[in-house]
Amino acid sequence: MDNLESKLNNQVAILICGHGSRNKLAITEFQELTKLIQKRYPNTLVEYGFLEFAKPSIVDALEKLKDNSIKKIIAIPAMLFAAGHVKNDIPSLLMNYSSKTGIEIIYGRELGINNLMISAACERVKNVFKQNNTLKPEESLLVVVGRGSSDPDANSNVSKITRMIVEGIGLGWGETVFSGVTFPLVEPGLKNVVRLGYKNIIIFPYFLFSGVLVTRIKRQTELVAINNPHITFLHAKYLSSQSYVVDTFAERIGEILNDEGKNFMNCSTCKYRSNLFGFEKEVGMLQESHHDHVEGLGISCDLCDSECNGACEIQNQIPTHNQEKSNLGEGDYLEHEHVEAHQHEHNHHHHHSTYPNSKHPLGPVTLRLLNEDQILRKSVENN
Repeated sequence: MDNLESKLNNQVAILICGHGSRNKLAITEFQELTKLIQKRYPNTLVEYGFLEFAKPSIVDALEKLKDNSIKKIIAIPAMLFAAGHVKNDIPSLLMNYSSKTGIEIIYGRELGINNLMISAACERVKNVFKQNNTLKPEESLLVVVGRGSSDPDANSNVSKITRMIVEGIGLGWGETVFSGVTFPLVEPGLKNVVRLGYKNIIIFPYFLFSGVLVTRIKRQTELVAINNPHITFLHAKYLSSQSYVVDTFAERIGEILNDEGKNFMNCSTCKYRSNLFGFEKEVGMLQESHHDHVEGLGISCDLCDSECNGACEIQNQIPTHNQEKSNLGEGDYLEHEHVEAHQHEHNHHHHHSTYPNSKHPLGPVTLRLLNEDQILRKSVENN
């Protein structure tokens, strides 16, 4: 670490690029993570910014660094895998700012899959066994829940994480489901999983921070648990500021400082660079940011105090800005929880390609129908 610090000077800064959330706890957790990274580099300016729906925005953070006479910025995406935000939105934003200001910005890798991230995930799952002494790994089934993306490369990485945890701990079985966009979603996925006969099922949200998606996972698990009282469902904590996660951020920064040449994304199965089966139309697609319309809004959700309780999804599920008919694919409007919760209306044009599996019976259509059913039940209860 001392060797790395020596390569930093008062004209070089570190920027942590987050996704952003309306959830207050998620923002607090992100800030805590940034403070831990700052402790690793006490003599270097470390700032953070969000892509959407939180302040400061990434541009706000860049402006602050410019005002501090920073000439070179190491930008690290605080994302688990390289999907649309990492491949399109953040680098497009950074390149535009660099071209306008002349500040050199070096873009690092996403957290990805390494021994550290696998260890962080394993520690979260192991904590479940520490809290339940009679629970045996070989008699337990693990369900890892990924965020879900229209990028199959990112989705496949979640499945790899699942297998690494299963083998690392020696669990009885492992399955992968997703919170949105792709398939299988949590509820239909769990309905299949319970048929395997395991009496103990551990749900592990492979997320960095809290938010409505983590709450959605718990709520959909409860729906399956009601009809399966003979099964014990246990929840592992998401990653947050687990020490191995902080170590991975330091590793990504170190790759740039040491000129190791490892800060390149995977291109062999990237849908934008390889002729990936089922996604051939997206090869060479223009890479640009799709979040300029929501950048820096910074409006927090007031429907819950700190940790998300999912009230926004139940209170208002009417999609805005014609998302149901957009080329994102049916049901994708649920991926952006903030839009439904606050009815933010805006006119913009997205250049996404249609996700080929958006109407899969275990995917986004299921989530849309599930939420419509919940709204109907809520209406009946109120009347």
